[in-house]
Amino acid sequence: MAGIFFSWELGGGLGHAGSIRPLAEEMIRRGHRVSLGLRDLVHTDVLLSGIEAPRYQAPVWLHRVHGVPSPPASMAEILMACGYLNADALRGLFVGWRNLLMLLRPDLLVADYSPTAILAARSLGIPSVATGPAFFIPPVDARFPCIRDWEQIPAGRLDHAERSVTTAANTVLTEAGAPPIAYATSILGGDHALLLSWPELDPYGRETLPEGMHWWGPSMLQSGGEFPAWPGGKGKKVFAYLKSAHPDHELVLKALVALGCSVVCYLPELASGRPPPVSASCITYCNGPADLARVLPECDLCVCHGGAATVAQSLLCGIPLFLLPMQGEQFLVARRIGRLQLGLNAAERPRPVDYAALLSSVLEAPEYGAAAESFAARHAGFSSLRHTQSLADEFERILRVSQ
Repeated sequence: MAGIFFSWELGGGLGHAGSIRPLAEEMIRRGHRVSLGLRDLVHTDVLLSGIEAPRYQAPVWLHRVHGVPSPPASMAEILMACGYLNADALRGLFVGWRNLLMLLRPDLLVADYSPTAILAARSLGIPSVATGPAFFIPPVDARFPCIRDWEQIPAGRLDHAERSVTTAANTVLTEAGAPPIAYATSILGGDHALLLSWPELDPYGRETLPEGMHWWGPSMLQSGGEFPAWPGGKGKKVFAYLKSAHPDHELVLKALVALGCSVVCYLPELASGRPPPVSASCITYCNGPADLARVLPECDLCVCHGGAATVAQSLLCGIPLFLLPMQGEQFLVARRIGRLQLGLNAAERPRPVDYAALLSSVLEAPEYGAAAESFAARHAGFSSLRHTQSLADEFERILRVSQ
């Protein structure tokens, strides 16, 4: 029996915990000792209920960083705003992760967007596996690519961010007596990088992967969560996973009402007591995360911000997407979705946005549904259960070769 520690440090949304759950459950089923270090213990509580594994609060960056360009033009600039500005900023996070790992003494770290956990594991000689969508695992053994390729970003700006992150990481590694890294991308790829996505959704547009790497497909929950009754009405069925931080979430819901759609909506803030932004007989709000495996197959459209798990599950069901990205990663994925006509990226449209017209265009135009159904047909053999078992086999293989 080995000790497996699953970590989630950066990024928002339930997709991270949703990816971790089936893998953690499978490793527990195989007799391993599992523990979880999570960025968010509150909103994930229901989603992770029943797992026989202790959950810990992940050390996370809580402060506003000044002097970092915004919006970020590379993953290095994202990391700088999350504690990698310099070694003095990073050291506290690094020590926190080291202490947690020394307390739990795992034999393997499985890291979901957890760069500092990977650094801490490196300093302790614990093998690490990076898992996650393509954006979180950029091309390895290379500099971070520019993620705002539609702008003229000075090369010096990208180089500065790269040096800052690499220097901060190597300073805390050296202080801990650990070997330095050559590229900053190492802190996202770990010792073994497993791309939990498909090439169609790769924001970096990789045509080939290094030897030994391949596309695993997404890790996601097979079931779980709420399955509310659809509200009355004869309109199109729409599932909406929205956050109140998006300035137009209320406008989008009003547009769906105006179109006569039957809407099931998950808005996480409602669980914290926030009143519904739009009250209408054609909208049912979930009290917790929705059971996407049951809700999505009944939909005509999925409206969301572009989270990897929601996007993947929608496309596997042949459901087109209406995307409202809130940050760079989501925008890049949404842009690829739009170019493949799997949906529409509302962030590329000039403001003010006529959401009723845009939503209607996706709901009524046959090419979006046809492209989504074609995507689903290409990946029809994908099985979440087999995917989870294959990843668990890979974890055990890595454990064997690392001993």
